[in-house]
Amino acid sequence: MRVLVTGGAGFIGSHYVRQALSGEYAALRDAEIVVLDKLTYAGSETNLTPVADSPRLRFVRGDICDPTVVTEVMRGVDLVVHFAAESHVDRSILGAADFVLTNVLGTQTLLQAACDAGVGKFVHVSTDEVYGSIDEGSWTEDHILEPNSPYSASKASSDLLARSFHRTYGLPVCVTRCSNNYGPYQFPEKVIPLFVTNLLDGQPVPLYGDGLNVRDWLHVDDHCHGIQLVAEKGRAGEIYNIGGGTELTNRELTERLLAAVGVGWEMVRPVEDRKGHDRRYSVDITKISTELGYRPRVGFTTGLADTVRWYTENRAWWEPLKGRAALTER
Repeated sequence: MRVLVTGGAGFIGSHYVRQALSGEYAALRDAEIVVLDKLTYAGSETNLTPVADSPRLRFVRGDICDPTVVTEVMRGVDLVVHFAAESHVDRSILGAADFVLTNVLGTQTLLQAACDAGVGKFVHVSTDEVYGSIDEGSWTEDHILEPNSPYSASKASSDLLARSFHRTYGLPVCVTRCSNNYGPYQFPEKVIPLFVTNLLDGQPVPLYGDGLNVRDWLHVDDHCHGIQLVAEKGRAGEIYNIGGGTELTNRELTERLLAAVGVGWEMVRPVEDRKGHDRRYSVDITKISTELGYRPRVGFTTGLADTVRWYTENRAWWEPLKGRAALTER
């Protein structure tokens, strides 16, 4: 079996690859894993260091928007797991072009190549942000799409392309939509690693607006476990929400991170709220739980403590990345 993992040197993709090559997914224990990654500012081959010597790993540096590269790596592939994306909302607000190019054109390039190659399954990894914002209750997979940022709009567009390739060409595509991920190897522009690394360096953390925006937190290991269930058993043409079951306001999350590092609220710096900031995300995971047997296994208290510990013990990994994580106007 051959599996193509796009964005496999990024945060979530590299976790999936490490787990696959470490025997965590029984269906992939003998599979060849081909990683296609452009190695943009947020991707690094060091994320694959624990499995770099595996004879089942092949790394290809290339762009998912390049049809020549994509056609070449798609040959003989049985399963595509498509993680590659520009994913930081703040960067999409500063400049949307890269998000449209990678997330929309890149996905179309992959879908077409997968059709041409006769791939057996294509899992398109998306986000709950395509639904917009919800005041009460939780989104089911048939909720309308109301994206509010250039990032989420580009992901919604890629979701619709994935659906169209199933309906038009019969490509066996599944779409997954996850809540906010956290865990080791997450690039320090996202809130948990940004706050933890700032606090470890004695620097303040920026809290948007009133801090009452609500997010559901999902450990990356649970997310990848859910993706693998969809890869193995998900029905073609279907969408599956993957959530963690822990909803916190940003203020509550900040309080937990301050306590984990052993500092007080004086380390918090209130900043102007993000443009178009969604108030609350919440996904209903009934479908993936009922159909595929998914359940989150990593409790948030344990997962957060392990994550903080990982960043504390792996300063050599994140220190060189802090400069690249800074946002600049375009």
